[in-house]
Amino acid sequence: MKTLNKTILLVVLSILSLSSCSEDFLVKKPTEFVDFESATSTTANLFSLLNGVHRSLYIRYEGQNETGIAGCMQQVDIAGEDIVYPISNGWFLGVYNWNNLSNENSQDVAFPYRTFYRINRNANTILEAVDVASGSDADKKIIKGQALLYRAFSHFQLVQLYGKRYDATAIPNNQLGIPLVLKVSNEQLPRATVEEVYKQINKDIDDALALLVGYTKPNNSHLDLRVAQGLKARVALVQQNWPVASANAILARAGKSLMSTTAYTSGFNSYTNSEWMWGSFVNELQSESFANFGAYMSRNFSSTVIRSCPKAIFNKLLDPFPATDVRSTIFSKTGQHPNITLVSTAVKFPYTSQKFLAVSTGDSRCDVPYMRIAEMFLIEAEAKAKMNDATASQILFNLITTRNPAYVKSTSTGQTLLNEIYLHRRIELWGEGFRFYDLKRTDSPLDRVGPTTVPATTSNHIASVALVMSIPAGDKRWQWLLPRSEINANPNIVQNPN
Repeated sequence: MKTLNKTILLVVLSILSLSSCSEDFLVKKPTEFVDFESATSTTANLFSLLNGVHRSLYIRYEGQNETGIAGCMQQVDIAGEDIVYPISNGWFLGVYNWNNLSNENSQDVAFPYRTFYRINRNANTILEAVDVASGSDADKKIIKGQALLYRAFSHFQLVQLYGKRYDATAIPNNQLGIPLVLKVSNEQLPRATVEEVYKQINKDIDDALALLVGYTKPNNSHLDLRVAQGLKARVALVQQNWPVASANAILARAGKSLMSTTAYTSGFNSYTNSEWMWGSFVNELQSESFANFGAYMSRNFSSTVIRSCPKAIFNKLLDPFPATDVRSTIFSKTGQHPNITLVSTAVKFPYTSQKFLAVSTGDSRCDVPYMRIAEMFLIEAEAKAKMNDATASQILFNLITTRNPAYVKSTSTGQTLLNEIYLHRRIELWGEGFRFYDLKRTDSPLDRVGPTTVPATTSNHIASVALVMSIPAGDKRWQWLLPRSEINANPNIVQNPN
């Protein structure tokens, strides 16, 4: 892969470069640019670069909808069955109908590839400089720990999209993964195996766990020990390493509280929420306006896509949840939203979401959630259920009673209990970038028709809009095609089956 080398220039203070992983920075030196040596010579400057990485998570890259991790989160959920397009309109329609996921020339497969390798490259830039920079060892540990987590997170997202699923019964997983990029160079790397990628992901996380002990972060846009433990739990869940997943989920949520029902209905738009572990604060001066997360996933901002094609929830997911469950109240079965302000031209469809609310109809800012305490409860419950640990139902009960006081502790075991955990995971994490990954890691099919046992007998997915209503587990389409531009730049990369 052709990447940045040390002779090119870096943006500091606010953001890092937005160029592709197969392109170079502009070789200019205006006042907002400094040379590599100056930008990386001290821990103070490296903190500025690290802040640039934090900021890069929610900035616009190319297309209007391609706004950092927030855009990738949308793709991951839109490719599943729990987000519904009520009409044939809106961005990422080619992801919703899966057409663009098996088109190597599609921007939809290029966007996450470039996004996560950008983050990875910037993390490597920091990692190569931190040990020799001027500054305290304590500062170096904080910088290095967060950069390692960014590298692990980037490789983790990429291998889930472009590699085959990890199978704990087939170790070592020698199927093709992704290029494992561990330094800043122009080296054209082949795809590492899935096993090699996960080995490196875990090494980076483990190193970060040691480095971030005792670090108190200034706000939730930064990465700390809790985030490292949460990421370790996520990775272990994908690798079906149930004991490690459970143990780290417990550590990650220790001392943190779940949000109140009042907070749950307040719009999922503040990274100061007691339950958030990691998220992006969208500053008014750095807003991306019509490219913000809230310009696509909120219910109230006045953008073309929200006015004409607001995101809806799969009716067969929502219908089993009672009115006493607060999560059922942030979706409207009728399409009416009496408690929020909509512009007069907003079209109303049944089952639309009001989970995410922007600042106003004219301000699309909405902080972006990347990791919450609720996810840690769900990871622990799933992992313990997989281990036949009798406390799994209690862990689920501890979470769900904060959402639904009338919830009765499950007496189910085995697959029935797992199915209940999965159902709660789907509605709890709706719109937060998990569904495609969850279907793939559990080796489950895509099913937009849904079960006939729930009250709604007809799916609200419209076949002429979705085009794809079902895809079998293990189908080759679960591996997104790598972008043609990257294959052209790197002859050592092998394409996925098409």
